[in-house]
Amino acid sequence: MSSEKLITLKTSDGEEFKPDESIVMRSQVIKNIVQDVDCASNVIPLTNVDGKTMCKVVEYWKKHSEEGVSKEVLMDFDKNFVKVDQSVLFYLLLTADFLNDKEMLDVMCQEVSNRIKGKTPEEIRKEFGIENDFILEEEEENLKRMLGL
Repeated sequence: MSSEKLITLKTSDGEEFKPDESIVMRSQVIKNIVQDVDCASNVIPLTNVDGKTMCKVVEYWKKHSEEGVSKEVLMDFDKNFVKVDQSVLFYLLLTADFLNDKEMLDVMCQEVSNRIKGKTPEEIRKEFGIENDFILEEEEENLKRMLGL
């Protein structure tokens, strides 16, 4: 029988997750809470994270906590993990930042970078649903500044 300690995480929408303590220690925030408080009977509230996002985070943590998994397998997992729509990617990035999981945050940021690489400002705005609120003169000034003119 496993003697792993389970940590209860409660999301903003009331969902509870009970992953092994060893898995949640990937989050510096949770690690600090666990070290400061006896969480055996307590619930750690994650008020900035919804259940759908936390489900993905736990999936990521479990895969990256497996023993004996090659770097190549993890890279393939990450490649497939980030194949999500823009809003899910955004919430995963915010959650990785909130939970202070540097490795996961790096994966999310790299995906955002990959999605904008080689695109024009117009294409980036379209990709991320960003409204252009610059007037023509401001855009021209920004372009000059970027080009060093």
